[in-house]
Amino acid sequence: MPIEIEDAQDDRVADYVRLTDVRLRRVLEPAGGLYIAESEKVIRRALAAGHRPRSLLMGRRWLDDLADLIVAAEADGTPVYVAEDDVVTAITGYQVHRGALAAMHRPTPPPLAEIVADARRVLIIEDVVDHTNVGAVFRSAAALGIDAVLVTPRCADPLYRRSVRVSMGTVFQVPWTRIEPWPAGVDQLRELGFTVAALALAPDAVDLDDLAADPPERLALVLGTEGDGLSARTLARVDLTVTIPMAGGVDSLNVAAAGAVAAYALRPRG
Repeated sequence: MPIEIEDAQDDRVADYVRLTDVRLRRVLEPAGGLYIAESEKVIRRALAAGHRPRSLLMGRRWLDDLADLIVAAEADGTPVYVAEDDVVTAITGYQVHRGALAAMHRPTPPPLAEIVADARRVLIIEDVVDHTNVGAVFRSAAALGIDAVLVTPRCADPLYRRSVRVSMGTVFQVPWTRIEPWPAGVDQLRELGFTVAALALAPDAVDLDDLAADPPERLALVLGTEGDGLSARTLARVDLTVTIPMAGGVDSLNVAAAGAVAAYALRPRG
């Protein structure tokens, strides 16, 4: 049976406290070896990917809809906590509308060479700090056939709750890891057989349509930050720079939108 939680200060639900405090969670979640999955769909995708739950927390009205998750969790010895909606809100700091939360054990990031071993198309997210954009990039990557995603050391955490939610749980199905040091990691990708291209504005940039007409067999495409774009050190290290043709006086797109356009144009055809 689910365990009743009546006090928001109950230590048993400490994993879920103050989920809206981004600065706090950036420290606590990786250091504590956990991340938070929110909503039935996201939790199911995390479990399907082989991730292990530490516990589940849900409002009482979700007990019937999530009965199979509860049975499976309890069979594995995973505690399931239930509380009234006001208590859940007091614990998390916001109203939880999506059924349930799960505190999940954070998996160990796999080695770079393992992640890209069979990949033909890779996206690299450089220093993007907005969790919504990171999640959106992963969702596009899953939808458009990207084989792997690499994130630089200063990039936002793909397993942060908002990133996971925006990605609709696709962070669990697209292989990913951190690439470091960066941008020295460009050389490692090149040694693994990749052409590394930067998506950026530059006088000598290749038009995306031209690159798509004759793409390299293995391509890693670097996406830059929301404001400043890619670093000069990265642009100096990559094999080429590619740009999306624009109209209407627009010179750039949101990083997630740009990544989606490029991923679609450069998708393998054979």
